[in-house]
Amino acid sequence: MADKISIPVKDRTGAEVGRYEFDPAELAPGINKQLLHDVVVMYQANQRVGTMQSRGRGMVAGSKKKMYRQKGTGNARMGAKRVGKRVGGGHTFGKKPRDFSYRMPKKAVRLATRMAVLSKFLDDQAVVLDGLAADAPKTRPMVDLLKAIGLYGKGCLLTIAGQDPTVYKSARNIDKVLVSPAADLNPYNVLRQRHLVITRDALDGLLGRNGKAEAAA
Repeated sequence: MADKISIPVKDRTGAEVGRYEFDPAELAPGINKQLLHDVVVMYQANQRVGTMQSRGRGMVAGSKKKMYRQKGTGNARMGAKRVGKRVGGGHTFGKKPRDFSYRMPKKAVRLATRMAVLSKFLDDQAVVLDGLAADAPKTRPMVDLLKAIGLYGKGCLLTIAGQDPTVYKSARNIDKVLVSPAADLNPYNVLRQRHLVITRDALDGLLGRNGKAEAAA
């Protein structure tokens, strides 16, 4: 892993207005692919509805009586007509509604989130913006911004410092674009989007710098 990560800071026109430098260890000690995999699978499992159901023997209409005697008919032995081996019978092991959700330790999830963010910087898939504030919820300025930084039409996660309904409304109609406050990041959302677009304030928060950015013009 590199000693320092230095990445340009861009404005809304795509011009470089400075550089942001930080130690990768400030985010995570390294990239643990197994931990990332486990946490992503957990988020995917928690999204499953689990409302599937198929009819078992007890849910199929019909008599429980043996269809014909065991011996002497020349046919194979046969029980009731509701058994799973007959057409129209119930499933032998019918599916039932199930809750697939489970939880992993909070510290593991937090660490995996920071690893996912770090991986975007190490893979040159991160863009740092000087700011992302919007005066009004308009899609056109957001489209122009994405075009300026070369990410329009590409999957990207816009990460801001806190909740901003204006930014969310400006980007919600753009295909392949998600908006998330830094506090709500999780490995699933970070990794499923190809690029990470993060404001300098949001990155300061992740690094614990409390708004003191190390950017040099």
